[in-house]
Amino acid sequence: MSTKPKIIMSSLDAERLDALLDSLPENAFPGRDALEAELDRAEVVEPTEVPETVVTMNSTVKFKVTSSDEEFCLTLVYPRDVDPEADNISILAPVGSALLGLSQGDEIEWPKPGGGVLRVRIEDVIFQPERAGEYHR
Repeated sequence: MSTKPKIIMSSLDAERLDALLDSLPENAFPGRDALEAELDRAEVVEPTEVPETVVTMNSTVKFKVTSSDEEFCLTLVYPRDVDPEADNISILAPVGSALLGLSQGDEIEWPKPGGGVLRVRIEDVIFQPERAGEYHR
């Protein structure tokens, strides 16, 4: 069994995600237990103490598929902010939950359409609200 990477989360994200989970029925989405487990194991720090290379809510992240040179970018958002026309992913999606708190250089498995998985590496946190001094999101 592989060791999960360390995750860091801002206290604002932790509070908002706890409130979101409390507002949803127990069976509202299939990845609830996984998201709760991530929240439980996270190192929670003040927003001003979040390292600049950590994925937080509303961060835009550049990924690279490790088996190819393919790159793509996504923004991690709350469910109310999901836009099918934009390059974003909900925190309630399994991959969204897995992204929260990871750092530049970390790798995760990404489900492929039609089955199977890709291994992707976080190449860059292009935008992070905490780094930009934005705490109102």
